[in-house]
Amino acid sequence: MSTLDKLRIDKWLWAARFYKTRSLAVDEILKTRVLVNGQACKPAREVKVGDKISIKQGNCEKEVIVNALSSVRGPAPVAQLLYEETPDSVMKREMEKERKRFASEPAESYTHGRPTKRDRRQLENWRNMF
Repeated sequence: MSTLDKLRIDKWLWAARFYKTRSLAVDEILKTRVLVNGQACKPAREVKVGDKISIKQGNCEKEVIVNALSSVRGPAPVAQLLYEETPDSVMKREMEKERKRFASEPAESYTHGRPTKRDRRQLENWRNMF
């Protein structure tokens, strides 16, 4: 970690290992899935220590506070020192995880397309039994 005053948001997200490449970070920023201090930003936006960043990745939404700046991508343990997740964010993620455990989304387990003719016949036979 180097001692920088400001750093581009796309470079920081890449160095903090939120995204595998800077171009992926840029795409997510442009889709407004990354907010800095509650505001949409551009990839060239400079972040500094103390900024609050909201990151939405899939169904997961994290809110982190910048602890340090680094322009190089290091190992994961070092990258985790660059930020601190807020207690509210941790609590929301745990609640969402618990909710999914008890009431999973039916569409997530849906692996087939439309029922086949054979499936339809089996269903009709099963219905006729009762």
